[in-house]
Amino acid sequence: MCDIILAAPIDMSDGFSDFFGTIGVSGAGIVTKATAAVIAVIAIRMLLTLNADPKLALRKGSMALGTLFIAIILALYGSTLFSTVTNKPTPTTQAPANPKS
Repeated sequence: MCDIILAAPIDMSDGFSDFFGTIGVSGAGIVTKATAAVIAVIAIRMLLTLNADPKLALRKGSMALGTLFIAIILALYGSTLFSTVTNKPTPTTQAPANPKS
């Protein structure tokens, strides 16, 4: 019988940080995806509970579609959007401590 290797072994001794690294998502990325999933569930529930009145149903349906659109954008680009907020910028040059000396 021949040995067939389907995947290379991966050391997962560091726990969740190794797991998130192998799937290409950081801890902040997981939070962003989870937030988008919760918003998507809320939007779908809004779509399923539309009213029989056509005018009110159109208003609530458009709000639900807008909410679903926000959830999709957050899922796709959330890590990029929030990376400017969460990462502290590093200074490139330091100003002199006492410029008048």
